[in-house]
Amino acid sequence: MELLHCRSVADVVGAVKSGRRLVPRGGGHCFVDRTSAAEVVLDLSGLRTVAVAHDGVATIGAGALLGQVYRELHDVGRALPAGCGPTVGIAGLTLGGGIGLVGRKYGLTCDRLIGAQVVLADGSVVECDADREPDLFWALRGAGGGQFGVVTEFRFDTIAEPMMTRIAADWYAAEIEALVTAWQAWAPDAPDELTLNLTVDGVQAVLIGASLLPLEPTRALLAEFTSLAGTAVPFELRADVPLSEIKASFADETPSETVEIHSEFFDQPFTGELAGRMAFTAMGGAYNRVATEATAFAHRNERFLLEAPTALANGPGHVYPNFPDLTLADGPTAYHGVNLARLRAVKQVYDPDRFFDFPQAV
Repeated sequence: MELLHCRSVADVVGAVKSGRRLVPRGGGHCFVDRTSAAEVVLDLSGLRTVAVAHDGVATIGAGALLGQVYRELHDVGRALPAGCGPTVGIAGLTLGGGIGLVGRKYGLTCDRLIGAQVVLADGSVVECDADREPDLFWALRGAGGGQFGVVTEFRFDTIAEPMMTRIAADWYAAEIEALVTAWQAWAPDAPDELTLNLTVDGVQAVLIGASLLPLEPTRALLAEFTSLAGTAVPFELRADVPLSEIKASFADETPSETVEIHSEFFDQPFTGELAGRMAFTAMGGAYNRVATEATAFAHRNERFLLEAPTALANGPGHVYPNFPDLTLADGPTAYHGVNLARLRAVKQVYDPDRFFDFPQAV
């Protein structure tokens, strides 16, 4: 397998026109190996410029990593709702959705996408947005990367970088089941300005989150959760922290090699057994105020995302595209739900010969 370092759009076009089976790589994080059947891996790390216009629109190369994106946006007072890992690529995150600490207020990363440059299977370069190639633009917002072409550049409608209250707690909880039950009942319905996520592993409990509210209103809201949980929670709060700094403080340095993970979205309480390390991420808020068919991201009516080391029995079967799982009997349906038929129609238009292909592609 050849690793081809692309430093320009022309490099990408040349690679596509060579006709060799290829897979693009932005940040390098993926939960499955999609390179095994490829002849060429396109390393897009040379396409990593970040430029912000006066109207707040950021043009970001497909090889940029989140750490760089947050730093450069911070320098001009802007931000994006996105994940925390500094070595995660902006491309893969955006194309599969993009969940983060301010997403309940500002939506998925892909909801802030307003345009993209794409190299198609025939080597042509197109600009897509709501008016140009609108079906392709629709598909890029949440169906996962590598399906329809090689995205070389993204354009985002950024937000003004907010000052926030950082939330953290790490302790051994005596009543772990009661804590999980309380979190499920409270966190998805909290005000959009507050995100509180929970990880449990045996009796160890970790809560991390952030609030767009000042310290005292945040403390008052968390008191509601503590009361519902019926246990003391050792919250540590830090006020007036810029979003980029909070992201860095919660950075998850996920290894670049593949890691087996199973995830499902839930719109009802999870009542199964707590086994191993399980992470609960709050949804609701702005995530759910976008219609299911408005973008390719189909999971718009969920309360939380659950990640676990083993497959979840009796789950609803709604899986995050950014957490691909080769054990799924029907991956495309699990990832894309009611949007799958339209995605397959877009695939037929833009890549009828399936030049861009991998296990569980649409």
